[in-house]
Amino acid sequence: MKLLKTTLVVLALASSAAIQAAENMTVRLATTTSTYHSGLLDYLLPEFKKDTGYTVEVLAAGTGKSLRMGENGDVDLVMTHAPKAEATFVEKGFGVLPRKLMHNDFVIVGPKSDPAHLSEVKDVTTALKTIAEQNETFVSRGDDSGTHKKELTLWAQTDIEPNFGGYKAVGQGMGPTLNMASELQAYTMTDRGTWLAYQNKLDLKIVLQGDSRLFNPYQVILVNPSRYPDINYQGAKSFSDWLVNSKAQTMINNYKRHGEQLFVADALSQ
Repeated sequence: MKLLKTTLVVLALASSAAIQAAENMTVRLATTTSTYHSGLLDYLLPEFKKDTGYTVEVLAAGTGKSLRMGENGDVDLVMTHAPKAEATFVEKGFGVLPRKLMHNDFVIVGPKSDPAHLSEVKDVTTALKTIAEQNETFVSRGDDSGTHKKELTLWAQTDIEPNFGGYKAVGQGMGPTLNMASELQAYTMTDRGTWLAYQNKLDLKIVLQGDSRLFNPYQVILVNPSRYPDINYQGAKSFSDWLVNSKAQTMINNYKRHGEQLFVADALSQ
């Protein structure tokens, strides 16, 4: 009887260890909807799993929500695109090992008829001023995402408060925001990757692009293990290391939608 109890205890401990090991092979990533909708992660993650054995569980939200998940210890690392918010995240001790990863850009899209004639404009602040002055409909994500933060930064540069009659903050991700802009025949700002993923379903076109202020840098940041010792820090670091190595950086550069490169890898230029 004593031997049986000992055996059961050993088996229970072994089972617990096996479960723990299995759990440690899962990495929880909070990231932006832009990396999700663009298809980039679906392209990268199978290769990461093949190289390391880790499975990445993706929680796609806006940058603000992703950073809050990191602050709460609900994920192991974040991949976001709001430099000021990311700097605060690290300065307050929630994140460690911030790494420059890649960039893409934002574009302004709107009705194909382009009633505000933004296609004739070269800089984004003039475009936003024109939208406000003509009271054109502008659909904002309004969700504290990296895209929303960037949009508010650009409005601040115009000295115009985005509270005119045509301004609609919808509190939605990029995909739903684009769909609403299409339905309302409105203008909006989107990352290029999500635009390329959705453009064939929308009655919109790019009306402004190329302004350097529309640059959109991404970082990957690990959640601080000294604050949350139960996170999978080793798995998160393995993923971060993999993302910035030459193989993954080449894959990022090679990823295309509709024949267009979506992201430019930045890690090896540091």
